[in-house]
Amino acid sequence: MTVPPSGESEQGVLFAGLLYAQSEYLEQARELLTADFGSILVESDEILWDHSVYYEQELGVPIKRRFVFFDNLISTGLIAETKLKTIAIEKTLSVDGIRKINIDPGYLTLAKVVLPTTKNRSHRIYLKNGIYAETTLIYIGDSFKPHLFTYTDFTKTETLELLHKVRKQFKNKLLGI
Repeated sequence: MTVPPSGESEQGVLFAGLLYAQSEYLEQARELLTADFGSILVESDEILWDHSVYYEQELGVPIKRRFVFFDNLISTGLIAETKLKTIAIEKTLSVDGIRKINIDPGYLTLAKVVLPTTKNRSHRIYLKNGIYAETTLIYIGDSFKPHLFTYTDFTKTETLELLHKVRKQFKNKLLGI
């Protein structure tokens, strides 16, 4: 999609991928996220997340994954600020400086899924304030396609089906249906 003539960034569906071991932190994060970003449009089922041991020491085990998609659209140019807000929420919910929930925001447009991050890698573009972004999925034909560096959980059938469902709702919203 091209940038609208007004020079403003395109609109997208804001979502957050949540990793946690204790459900109480999910509930608290959900409250803080909806206070900042509005009501939840769609929420995934909870699934076991076993793609890495990276978060185990902080979050505990077993680690669970859940996605929440927000009803309010986001101006995609604000994704760096959104990432900084979710980092602040993680810190608010930490215990003795140890993170208890990982909150990774992203946005979905008709053409792609984008994830912001604090980690610089060869395939990421710097946005601002220490935040980078990557296009993790692109929409070609009638489905989302991964890149070489797409996180494994974004290639899972249940995640792709959820993204397709939300994309369809987003498209209908844009069309006024």
